[in-house]
Amino acid sequence: MTTINFSALQSTPRLLLEATLKPAQGDRFQPTGFADLGAARYTLADGKTDMLLVESAQSVANRLEAAIWDEGTDNLIKALQGLPYVRVNVTGKNGPLGATTTLHEPHRLNSGYIWTIKGDAALEKFKLDLAEAVGIKARKGTKLKGEPAENDQPAGILDMRKIARGLFKYDPNTVVHGVFLEKIDGRMRLSRALSGFIEARNVRIAESGGVKTDHVDPKGDPKPDFGMVPFHRTEFVAESITAYFNLDVALLRGYGLGEAATNLLIALSLLKVRRFLDTGLRLRTACDLDVAGEVRVARPAEFVLPATSDLEAAMPAYIAACKTMFVEPAVTVVSGSYEKKKGKKGEEGDPAADAQGAD
Repeated sequence: MTTINFSALQSTPRLLLEATLKPAQGDRFQPTGFADLGAARYTLADGKTDMLLVESAQSVANRLEAAIWDEGTDNLIKALQGLPYVRVNVTGKNGPLGATTTLHEPHRLNSGYIWTIKGDAALEKFKLDLAEAVGIKARKGTKLKGEPAENDQPAGILDMRKIARGLFKYDPNTVVHGVFLEKIDGRMRLSRALSGFIEARNVRIAESGGVKTDHVDPKGDPKPDFGMVPFHRTEFVAESITAYFNLDVALLRGYGLGEAATNLLIALSLLKVRRFLDTGLRLRTACDLDVAGEVRVARPAEFVLPATSDLEAAMPAYIAACKTMFVEPAVTVVSGSYEKKKGKKGEEGDPAADAQGAD
């Protein structure tokens, strides 16, 4: 049975990792962009070092979750079979819309496809079971059967240890990446234990462009999709690109889940980082990165980061050791029906306005 030696983490509050990255080909790369900002550029306090946010903490969190999902089998990777999560089969007015999971939803166990759609009996039971598992009566408005109407805002101090144990039961990834379950209680928030971001130092702009051609009608109206349309493209070059990861070990220990569960969460977090760096660095079409050299442990210096193969080999034992803490079966399958909200004139609402933001 393969296990990982975590003794070097017993007295440290944080595990800090760094990885130097470089473009897989050439020197240019495309950073993350924001509709109202464009590329996220900033200058250090020295007033002369130009920096660039290549990937935000929100985006890295989503990519870390994707790193342990096998798209080919539509399930967790083989090493993580038996780890709990929730799958929601969603149906629209014209038939099935597909399935989503708490690993794909930006808000994990607080997904709107769990709390705001009309669910089947399994979904309604799950919401009650989850509220019971975290030890909190649901707020008025969650439409959970059996809850007193006067229970608008629960009173009392939150038991974060019980909350963490309840969330661990149904989806340990939620404990790793955090959640804000205001649907149950407006105070119920777990911070991210694992976070990361990518930034570039001493950046310079690399401008380019092109033309979308129309071989049939070069003078066609570009608004529908015709004619010749020139465009510009802004990419960057940098002196260095670095990925940073922060695992809050003290936060995980503070949940009081026990050694087996804490070790599972640490190993799961490290596997996410390893697999993201191994296979998940094609961030965009024009941003394909590689790790240059070894991943560095900035703190604690005595900790040796396990290899991907060692972490994958150890995960079945960690999962087996926590089986009594997990829901049975491990994958909670529920169903619900979803309909878009209508606009003022009876038209369907703006999907962008209805969508939940990533966290």
